[in-house]
Parts: sequence; C-alpha cells; structure tokens
Amino acid sequence: MSNEGFLPGDSGSAIESLTAHLVSLGLLASTQNAYDSKVEAAIRALQQNRGLKVTGVCDPKTLQALEEARWKLGDRTLELTSPLMRGDDVATLQRKLLEMGFDIGKADGIFGAKSSAGLKEFQRSVGIDSDGRCGPNTVVALMRLVRTVSGGTASALREDAVRSRKGPSLLEKVVILDPSWGGGNPGHSFDNLKESEFTFELALRIESRLKELGVTVYLTRDRSTSPSESERIDFCNKRSADLVISLHCDNYPNEKAEGVASFYFGNEIHGIKSVIGERFATLVQREIAARTQMLNCRTHAKSWDLLRLTKSPTVRIDIGYLSNPKDRDRLKDDGFKDVIAEALVVAIQRLYLDAENDAKTGTLRVEDLRRAGIRP
Repeated sequence: MSNEGFLPGDSGSAIESLTAHLVSLGLLASTQNAYDSKVEAAIRALQQNRGLKVTGVCDPKTLQALEEARWKLGDRTLELTSPLMRGDDVATLQRKLLEMGFDIGKADGIFGAKSSAGLKEFQRSVGIDSDGRCGPNTVVALMRLVRTVSGGTASALREDAVRSRKGPSLLEKVVILDPSWGGGNPGHSFDNLKESEFTFELALRIESRLKELGVTVYLTRDRSTSPSESERIDFCNKRSADLVISLHCDNYPNEKAEGVASFYFGNEIHGIKSVIGERFATLVQREIAARTQMLNCRTHAKSWDLLRLTKSPTVRIDIGYLSNPKDRDRLKDDGFKDVIAEALVVAIQRLYLDAENDAKTGTLRVEDLRRAGIRP
C-alpha cells in the first residue's frame, strides 16, 4: 500500500489491498476497489479503536496503525532490527513480559533495546536460549507461564514506585514544556488569537513558577521556531524528564465546541497505559475545571506519537477551542493564563504528594507550596 495515504473517492488496486486489511480486522464486510462511505466508516472505527484522531481519512499514521494491527504474536520472529519492528504482536509480547514483572519500559508496540533486554531476562529465567529473539520456542514458553501469572500490575507498581521514591519536593525535578505551534501554521488564528502565541506565553508563565520551586524546565521551542513532532520527541528523549507537558488549543467547524481536555498514553486494545500520565492528566483536568468556567471534556487514553514515543510520562492538554467565542475570550485574558499556569503547577506538585498529604482540588496555590516548605 502507498505510504502517502488515501482519501474518500480514491479507487484502484491499492484500495482493494487497503480494504482487504480492513476485512481481516473485522471492520469491513468485503473487499472493494473504491473508497466509499463504507470504507470511510471502517477507517473511522480503526482510528477510534487505535486512539488516533478520527477523521475517516486514511493518512500515513492510520496506515501505520493498520499495518501494526495485522500482526499477532507468533506470526513472525521478533528481534532487534533497523528500522525497529512494530505491531500488535510486539505489544502483546511486551504486555505479557510486564505481567510477569520483567522491565521492558513502555509497552508501546515497538521492539527496542529494552524489549530485547527484558525478553533475554525472561528466556534465561525459563532456561531457553537467551538470544533476545521471540520465535516459536519463546512463544510456547510465554503461553505456558502466562496461564499461571496474571494481574498486569508490575509495570504500574514500578512506575508508581519511581514517582514515590523521588519524594514530594519539586527541587531538581525536570519538566519539559511543549508549546504547540498551531499545527505548523503560525499564521493560523481566530479573531487575531494565534495558538502558537497563546501556548508560548502560557509556557513562560508555567516555567517561571516552576523555577521558583526549584524545577529544571526546558521548552521544546522558542518564540519563533516550529520543530517537527519527531524533533520534539527526540528533544524530550535526550533529557530524561520526570514529566512532559504538551500545550495546545483545539478548533472545530462548529463554534459551539468548547472546553478543556487532557490526553495520556494508553491503548485499550492491549490494556496498557502510562500510570503517571493518567494520574497527572486527571489531576490537571480537575484543577483547571475547578478553577475556571471551562467545560470539562475529561481525560482520554490515546496512542498519538508524542504520547507513545516519548519515553517520559507525557500529557497533552487542549485548553479551549479557538473557534469558540467564549473560550477565545478567556484565552486572550492574561489573568486566565495565570490561572491555568497556577493550576498546572499545583497539579504537578499533587502528582508527587502522597494521598494523605494531598489537598482538595482547586484549593492549593503556588504560594501555599512555598510556605509549606515543599521546596527545601
């Protein structure tokens, strides 16, 4: 299939190949050579299931998801290759290893060095050749042991233990702020409000407050640059951050759409998620909703590349709709930016507080953190 994607109305042998994959996944009744409404509905279902943006257009990311979905554990030998192997079979292997307590990092469906190392450790533990290759013998060993081990909590416990071990103080923690450039179009604006300007100004306010609490802060861009998503992911992965926060605004053809939403890495199909990412997304969502009049559009698990490929716990926050007059008026207000910045900083602190030391949502202020001696 083409790597460029397909659009409704396309036809030909490539569409027949596309629909054959959709049929194999149970999303379409039969193959066909035209991208009609049935194919569009199947693509939408795929995008919904895989945590992608639901558009009905088969773009390159949807094609990648379709390719990954066709692999089941045992279909092929998994090993370190260049480029790295991706697929549902990799995600299944990672989930099974995590369930048995082996540390493979994030279960992202990508067979990297940590997956290989975790697999070798498993192979040694069951007395088979520890070559880091998941072939028939390893699959059989996995199937035998998985029947006696269940729960899938090892990775969650490990991730939460790392959070607790770092203690409640924000001193020396590392946070990366990723202010959106507005879909790569700095001129894209509503009523003279540009997403790139709002997110950058908000990032500066958050940065200032975090630095006062002893946090090391990095921004993925300056005021005038617009790095690509892959460049921002690489930037984050080189800095071993405790948390990555991506700041965005949304827009929609219907101006009635409004509110704030947050997103963390998760894949319901494989039952995997970032525990810290989910917790922080929930905290920041509650803090913003409690401190503002914005509609609470809740938290959502997604497998977008920024959430999936960034090694550190990563959360994307969509703060209002540029296309909604009420949200737009809020976003223009400097006082509103201060409220959002305060909410984010307090949510970061609450992430590292034990439950018994936590406070009611919407009540803590950055000044309270200073007075409480949160920063030594």
